[in-house]
Amino acid sequence: MTTPAAEQPLIPQPPATVAALRQAVSQIAPAALPAFTRELDQAADQSRQGSDLAPLRRFVTQWAVYVHIQRQPGLAADLRRWEDTAEAGDATQARQAAAEIGRLLDEAHAAVGLPTR
Repeated sequence: MTTPAAEQPLIPQPPATVAALRQAVSQIAPAALPAFTRELDQAADQSRQGSDLAPLRRFVTQWAVYVHIQRQPGLAADLRRWEDTAEAGDATQARQAAAEIGRLLDEAHAAVGLPTR
């Protein structure tokens, strides 16, 4: 049995490096490149100021998860629907949406081999 084309990832999951993630973002979500660059600059500045690599590690983790989700159109659409529900729904719907968003993010972290939040 084959997977429908809509469920196929747009690109393979890249390694969790700045260069590979930048390339992936440029392919699957070019509109996100300014945010990628801005957040990379902020993480680098924070790492320099604190002599700590944690901000850069968080940046790489965040963008590896972003790429994992965005490279799968169905998964990205599910996340957007839950985000919209969280913003527009009542309190019960917002709680359910938050739980689903958390589940999707936890699964994405696990899929890219990173610890969950």
